[in-house]
Amino acid sequence: MAHALDRHLVLIGFMGAGKSTIGAEVAERLGRPFRDVDREIEGTHGPIWELFEREGEAAFRELETAFVKDACAVREPAVVAVGGGAVETRSLLEEPGALVVLLDVDVDTAWRRVRRSRRPLARDESEFRKRYELRRPLYESVAQARGTDADDVVLAAAGLRFASHREARGDALVADEHVAELHGIDATHLVPAGESAKTIVEAERLWRALQLERSATVVTVGGGSTTDLVGFVAATYVRGVDWTPVPSTLVGQVDAAIGGKTGVDLPEGKNLVGAFHWPAETIVDTSLLETLPEDELLNGAAEVVKTGLLAGEPLWELSLPEQVRRCAAFKAAICLRDPFDRGVRAQLNLGHTFAHALEVASGFAIPHGRAVTLGLTAALRLSELEDEAAMVEELLQPEPVHVDRDAAWAALLRDKKAVDGRPRLVLLDEPGRPRLGVDLEPAVVRGALDALIQ
Repeated sequence: MAHALDRHLVLIGFMGAGKSTIGAEVAERLGRPFRDVDREIEGTHGPIWELFEREGEAAFRELETAFVKDACAVREPAVVAVGGGAVETRSLLEEPGALVVLLDVDVDTAWRRVRRSRRPLARDESEFRKRYELRRPLYESVAQARGTDADDVVLAAAGLRFASHREARGDALVADEHVAELHGIDATHLVPAGESAKTIVEAERLWRALQLERSATVVTVGGGSTTDLVGFVAATYVRGVDWTPVPSTLVGQVDAAIGGKTGVDLPEGKNLVGAFHWPAETIVDTSLLETLPEDELLNGAAEVVKTGLLAGEPLWELSLPEQVRRCAAFKAAICLRDPFDRGVRAQLNLGHTFAHALEVASGFAIPHGRAVTLGLTAALRLSELEDEAAMVEELLQPEPVHVDRDAAWAALLRDKKAVDGRPRLVLLDEPGRPRLGVDLEPAVVRGALDALIQ
């Protein structure tokens, strides 16, 4: 298990790596308690430099080891920042209930950050550098992931890593047939490209074709439809096997393959049958995006813009690899905080209530990204954010679609977020401030939907 969904997240690293600062930010984003070994020891025993002078480094290490054990013994997952020397005791190796993430820092940066502090081990530069070299291999032997900032830590906590798609390992490999041909992927099972794969018929075909034990792992390469389908199959085959999605589209890399939502469609609605099944890990290979046609990149851009509106940052202005990293980290944090979609995760539905209705009414002929673009414009206008709606139109160029209005309305009323037959929308007070569960008069919602249809 390469994630911290239900495990403690332990940050290690040399002095000056930023464990306290980054740890506090990550804890806030994940909605977890934050425990900082140095601060808690100081709260009980006084300043660490005085403790070193009074009782020596060995006494401090004993307190540090006890702290790590106590912190990790608590059932509620927390973010735990341990001192730079904790790794010398190797105590972290004895904590299976934790994911250990190394915060990388080069020795010059570390020294610049701490040289004027009262840290007892940062008084002599030569000794500081020797200790850095001594600890570096110990950090690397203990760490299960590594990073340099809060986004990196969140991605590690979600089990998401950036690597070649060929690094994925499993007992069966299911791929989108088009992607497999395009990238020379030797898959054990192929599925159709696009939303047509997300059916009970395709799920049954895979259930019957797989011959796996419950200890197996299924790897899947493809777009959001492929990962949705295969994740659902993995969640239900022999009551659940591990799975590793390798998203090949921009939609998949910034949204669909993150967070453990899996499912298939019914004629009556999108994703009406599914399960929450967090991946063992998720591998993102941005080189797979190089073969995407422009219209598919535009589909993914809709999810990038949605994420930027929720984050309150113009993430769409970043380079494509950085768009993927930042959007993936934003969604990963929300999903780790609310893995079963019972609260804050609902914000990710911005624009999707309308989008899913249009997709269903078209028989899933409308691409997801195109539908999301239209849904965003509707949600922004209902939010009375005309400047943001105009920005979406300029960036994504939405065009009204030809679908049956009554069929779209019927699908919208069956949305999974509806309560007592009334849709619940996600709107924005302003970028970065989503408002969840908004109940508007049906006539108003119907009017916004109708404006998206030719």
